[in-house]
Amino acid sequence: MDWFGRARISFTHAKSPVTLKKKDGTVTDLLEICKKATPPCQLNPLLFNGHLQTMYTAVKTEGPPIYYRRKIFDANHKTYHGTFAVDFAVDKHEDVDETLPPRTAYFSEEGFSKIASDDSRPMLIVLHGLSGGSYEEYLRHAIAPLVLGDGDWEVCVVNARGCANSEVTSGVLFNARATWDVRQIINWAKGTFPNRPLFALGFSLGANILTNYVGEEGANCPLKAAVSVGNPFDLEISNKALTRSMIGHHVYQRVMGTNMKKLIANHRDAVEKYTKLDYDQIQRITRLHEFDREVQTVTWGYPTETAYYRDASSCDALLAIKIPFLAIAAEDDPIAVHEAIPYQEFKLNPYTVLCTSSLGGHLSWFEIGGGRWHARPICNFLNSMVSEIDLDAIKPMVNGKEADVEMKTHFDPLRRKLLILSDSE
Repeated sequence: MDWFGRARISFTHAKSPVTLKKKDGTVTDLLEICKKATPPCQLNPLLFNGHLQTMYTAVKTEGPPIYYRRKIFDANHKTYHGTFAVDFAVDKHEDVDETLPPRTAYFSEEGFSKIASDDSRPMLIVLHGLSGGSYEEYLRHAIAPLVLGDGDWEVCVVNARGCANSEVTSGVLFNARATWDVRQIINWAKGTFPNRPLFALGFSLGANILTNYVGEEGANCPLKAAVSVGNPFDLEISNKALTRSMIGHHVYQRVMGTNMKKLIANHRDAVEKYTKLDYDQIQRITRLHEFDREVQTVTWGYPTETAYYRDASSCDALLAIKIPFLAIAAEDDPIAVHEAIPYQEFKLNPYTVLCTSSLGGHLSWFEIGGGRWHARPICNFLNSMVSEIDLDAIKPMVNGKEADVEMKTHFDPLRRKLLILSDSE
């Protein structure tokens, strides 16, 4: 039992984690970097289980004041067309746009045209959770130490289509393995900021998307490292865990389903214009798995929502990851349940380390005084990678040998993976 909010910390990893060369010429490994980055987890003792931690997120507090400028990107893929919004963390501004989340305003054309740079500051690309956006408090807590005060990071948040007051401009919506928008932004960032080391951070559904992306890219991944937080990993198991419990079925499933139903309602005109979805039927659903049945199966051609869950799950993608990858999870998470965590896969891939806390709930980890514990291991890990590790010395390994950086990875659709066609196919 965990007393007075003091959570137990555990690490799951390969027998021989990937070796990392330090800037001073010495060597360490990924596990040591992760352990060093992870402080003790002392949470609010009044929120003594995952349900209380998770439900406390409904208590609205101000959180760190992160200011953003938004840029709308046109998708550069002919199949996955449309637009999506990216919010860039910027210095404090007084611009107010009532159509956008708080502290967010659009870039001017002139302002965005000057964004390119050859500086070498590290850059973090962030993916939020289901139906959220750059405004989410758990996200702002995580990036605040990197962009406020002495932080020297550049940060942007890729908003899922239709989220965070962004428009829906095509029939291509987001799902749990919608990797095309984050892929475009990472490639854009690589070209726009050629000297910046790129990193990525994903929360919940965004963590699942990020894990799929890093696995799909394999040895070709442009990122130097990635962090996954509260990843559901195996969506079928997570769904079954939610539906079999009273609170999961009547609270969590209902809240998430209602949020997604509202998202569709906010974009009714676009949904009816660009898709074949049954809007009225969607508005009659009450739970998340019902939403997935009405939306994801129709949009993507899955026969059932469980087929969608199996295909979109990121647990298998772990085995293809070839960059340093830290996953953070709470064992009492009632949404991204511990049964869905692929412990064995973490033990097989030396590029991955799983850090679990016995307490914390779903994207919660509330400390006394309102802090969020997860922000500290995230920022410590990212800062350690930048300040201590020779990032250029990290070479992808395949079967114990250095990988061919030109190698192309491919998920066979017969393995229940949706085939993402290139523009030339």
